[in-house]
Amino acid sequence: MARGYTRAPHLVYIRRHRCRQWHPNSTVDPIIVTVSPATPAPVTRFAPSPTGLLHLGHAYSALVASRLGDGYILRIDDIDKTRCRPAFTEAICRDLEFLNLPWRGDPVFQSHRMTVYEEALASLRARDLVYPCYLTRAELANILSAPQEAPVATDAAIPADEVARRSEQGMSPAWRLRTARALDLARHLSWDDLRTGQRRQLDMTAHGDVVVARRDIGTSYHLSVVVDDSLDGVTLVTRGADLEDSTHVHRLLQALLDLPSPAYFHHDLVRDAAVSYTHLTLPTKA
Repeated sequence: MARGYTRAPHLVYIRRHRCRQWHPNSTVDPIIVTVSPATPAPVTRFAPSPTGLLHLGHAYSALVASRLGDGYILRIDDIDKTRCRPAFTEAICRDLEFLNLPWRGDPVFQSHRMTVYEEALASLRARDLVYPCYLTRAELANILSAPQEAPVATDAAIPADEVARRSEQGMSPAWRLRTARALDLARHLSWDDLRTGQRRQLDMTAHGDVVVARRDIGTSYHLSVVVDDSLDGVTLVTRGADLEDSTHVHRLLQALLDLPSPAYFHHDLVRDAAVSYTHLTLPTKA
């Protein structure tokens, strides 16, 4: 038995994180996700970052992906080389096997796809849909802390001669999306929200000019995830409700890069150990 785990009928909990059990007798109505028997099972994925050990929230997310798909694709989101560790990747795989949550095929690694992300960024640069941002963290924090009615664009935050100086000194920029221009090109976008059964309209008002490539790694979560989901043939993205707002950014990038748009299911969050998990419901295919 894997160290730190225990199992009992109909529940899984992880003792090493001192979490309470997820109780099967939830009082919340079950969520039914309709999948036509005439169509193939959705292709889902579970994409942990190996910055630590698997916790209860990860296990629940993998369980949702497995239940709504025919298994799931295991993608290791390891682009942040300063925090990701191979030992954590190995531990995640062992724990998923122990929990009887097998994945389809071999795991895929974001770190093996850096060239593809560079090509996606180059496509956006060629159409002037992104701009370099040379702001330091302190400068950016200053801008974001100032009173403002809408998210800030930073392309004119420092003078052009200072931009040139920082570039000549070898400072690598982050790359930000020209959101207003992107929305002019990609109008009337929406995405399928299987949690509510609604078609959600794109809304970027809370995002501003999002970073699509960090200066330290040359890509970002937003850019990598839309490229990955296309490469892996994902047709249903399952992930926590805390990432729901990111879906608007991802839908816009999909349109700009001419990538397919999967459906989305944002599941309940497993919250801290001080509360019961009776609010959690597992989605069920109809």
